[in-house]
Amino acid sequence: MKSFRKTFSLLLMAAMLIVSTAACTSNTNNGPGNTASTAPSAGGATETAGSGQREEITLDVFSMLSNFSGEQTGWFAKVIKDKFNINLNIIASNLEGGGDVKFATMMAAGNLGDLVIFGDDGQKYLDSIKAGMLVDWTKDGLLDSKGQNMLKYASKAIEKNKANFGGGSSVYGIGFDVGDDKPGASEAKDLTYNPNLRWDLYEKLGRPEINTMEDYLPVLKQMQELEPKSESGRPTYAFSMWADWDGNMMVLTKAWAGIHGFDEGDGFNPGGFSLVSADKDEYQGVLDEDGYYMRGLKLYFDANQMGLVDPDSMTQKFEDVVNKMKDGQLLFTFFPWLDDTYNTAEHMAEGKGFALVPFKEERTFSYGYDPYGGNRVWAIGSKTKHPDRVLELIDWLYSPEGNMISSNGPEGLNWELKDGKPVLTAFGEQALPANDTAVPEEFGGGTWKDGMSQLNNSTFKNTNINPDNGEPYDYNLWQSTLEKSPSKLDQDWRAAMGGALTAKDYLEKNNQLAIMRPLFTGTPPSVISDELEQKRGQVAQVIKQFSWKMVYAKNEAEFDKLRQEMLEKAKGLGYDEVLAWNVEQNKKVFGYRKQ
Repeated sequence: MKSFRKTFSLLLMAAMLIVSTAACTSNTNNGPGNTASTAPSAGGATETAGSGQREEITLDVFSMLSNFSGEQTGWFAKVIKDKFNINLNIIASNLEGGGDVKFATMMAAGNLGDLVIFGDDGQKYLDSIKAGMLVDWTKDGLLDSKGQNMLKYASKAIEKNKANFGGGSSVYGIGFDVGDDKPGASEAKDLTYNPNLRWDLYEKLGRPEINTMEDYLPVLKQMQELEPKSESGRPTYAFSMWADWDGNMMVLTKAWAGIHGFDEGDGFNPGGFSLVSADKDEYQGVLDEDGYYMRGLKLYFDANQMGLVDPDSMTQKFEDVVNKMKDGQLLFTFFPWLDDTYNTAEHMAEGKGFALVPFKEERTFSYGYDPYGGNRVWAIGSKTKHPDRVLELIDWLYSPEGNMISSNGPEGLNWELKDGKPVLTAFGEQALPANDTAVPEEFGGGTWKDGMSQLNNSTFKNTNINPDNGEPYDYNLWQSTLEKSPSKLDQDWRAAMGGALTAKDYLEKNNQLAIMRPLFTGTPPSVISDELEQKRGQVAQVIKQFSWKMVYAKNEAEFDKLRQEMLEKAKGLGYDEVLAWNVEQNKKVFGYRKQ
């Protein structure tokens, strides 16, 4: 929700949050009766940090990616409290007036918080460095004393930030999703974008062949006729969407480009109005008549005419869609992690659930492994009173232990080691990946889902190998998980897919992946001029506004009229100028790809 996942995730993806705009750090002195906790030493190991050694503090986390607002609670909060004597208060820009508005407010106040998580390494990150709003990690030996895990496990990501943003000497942050230095798709079982359908209903139809993206519509209509009501009796829809993740365009329309090997951004420059191929020197403007974005809008319009689009899509939030997914109201999704809301152990044992249903023209976008890290950045606000403790926290997240716990939960709760290899516990099998399973009080209480890290940014690719146990961080790829008997849903899907074990496996075997190569340029992204940036913002509003209107147009004549009006208004506000600037930067990246 990157981000998305973004950061889905992506995301690539992401909606955001929170609480106050007030001062960044609050302190609470521990009393003599407080229990001891642990904190990392400079080398990343842990040391006891009781009330006499570590002051309890609350860090304000300004996240441009988070989907949550307020104080982190639950099991992750307990881990951080026990280990560092730190509480986390999350401020999410997208939930407080929008990303640009909240960022501008905090910049004007001269305070970005203690821990800062940037959605990309573009204008906001560059402006923050220029304005002196971020800590230089090289000052006073901070990185050398408190960043040993990053220097050991993410040295190329540090090198990139120093060269691209620190003039070759300073370090103001570190990129996310640092990958092992190897080729291939970096995703786990699924890709960021997958065309996922209710597999059980698709099978009942005899698994009709799908050649193009538009061919999904008649299939989805037949699926809706098979199951017109959800488990609670509410109407089902092929597409239930949300607008709170929209940036330069409508995210759920851009996703159609993702399953054709194109995405917003080129792996180096921030996104704009160009959609760029992962592995070819090709791009298209978002408003190109035959481009994937405009095809996507027409597909949604046709779907709405067929009764396949949830009428709440324009006004509802992401969490509303999650609840509808859980109830069984959806028949199609792009994001595999959203499937997990419906793909419970009970449903999958019955053969019910979502799975990849590919189409012949598919070439799904893969971000590949990037040892230099992606463009979402972890940084430290210059007004923090505790830069050393903030960096200790970031450094721990970049350790095998930190990534293992933040991804899979504490050892003893969701997983345990047997013969040195990780194995899910009974609780882990029930709780993962994001279920409302009650957590024992000794691990923080609440539910597993609510207690998950709300920072909504990653450190390592979870398909990286954990050096502590020789297995990937992703529990789905552990040998112990792969050896388990597959559910009825998995058995049915694998049989129909020629024995492929996962969506990624199928797409790899059928040469239907477009894999992005890592880039190291030694320079920061070019900065768009203030004039063009203003035009970008104005055009983006037009594109989003008219995109949603076109989906819900009453007939094709109105759709065409709205499309023409969108083009005229966008171009009148400077769309062509901004696109030309985007393309100029994209072409530079095509040159870097050949080096």
